[in-house]
Amino acid sequence: MGNATFIVWRESVEAILIIAILYSWIQARGDGRIRLRHLWLGVAGGIGLALALAAAMLGFHSQLAGTTLEAFQAGIMIVAALLVTHMVVWMRHHGRTLKRDLESGLARAAEETGGLSAALLAAIAVGREGAETVLFLYGIVAENPAGGWLDLMLGAALGAGLAAATAVLFMKGSRLLPQRVFFRISEVLLLLLASGLLVSGLEGFLNLEWLPPLVEPVWDSGALLEGNGLLGTFAGYRARPALSVLALWLLYWVATLWLLRPKPAAKGGRWSAA
Repeated sequence: MGNATFIVWRESVEAILIIAILYSWIQARGDGRIRLRHLWLGVAGGIGLALALAAAMLGFHSQLAGTTLEAFQAGIMIVAALLVTHMVVWMRHHGRTLKRDLESGLARAAEETGGLSAALLAAIAVGREGAETVLFLYGIVAENPAGGWLDLMLGAALGAGLAAATAVLFMKGSRLLPQRVFFRISEVLLLLLASGLLVSGLEGFLNLEWLPPLVEPVWDSGALLEGNGLLGTFAGYRARPALSVLALWLLYWVATLWLLRPKPAAKGGRWSAA
């Protein structure tokens, strides 16, 4: 439930902020070609895309069984981990210019094709956040099927409520929860969750004998800390890891940290900490 609450909270905050940016631009600079109805049409379309993906996932799930279902679930866990990692990296490098990029996109839409382009922009922005949420939530259920769908839905509802409250604080400029602090802390937590899902997905392929263990176990730290607790679920810790899973987990963190490195500025050789 806690993981579902957090992922819906973070993803919903991003979606709400995107909608707020588009709403403010239309209210302040709209010239009749782009109206609020185009924004809400796009938002509805983005939500519809996310719901369609959820229905497709549940449809696939109901039609699969045995080895095929295990492979599907393992694959989704890995895909969800990589998608969320991509989102964190993208936000790190584009978060500072997100408002400007969205507003320039709306300005181009107004000049070229008008309202339908604005609706498409909103649909893509909201649909992306929704798709990531659906995949991550399915991955959480696949990782811990004993948790149940009821806990998942309660956690998602709580996350949505927290997101609405957080967005209000942001828009009012509250010092209780600065945006930069929120996004930096949530970045770390998201990456830890993603690494945990990645390990669970890799272990699924290991159990299916589609991934060789190489050496198993590399060590046994079960006497100190078992791997089925919070660290196991939240960060991918295993008390008795297989070498192949451990190597891919380390590769994931090396690649992620490299992608998160500050990029050099286009001119002057200075580094940007976006």
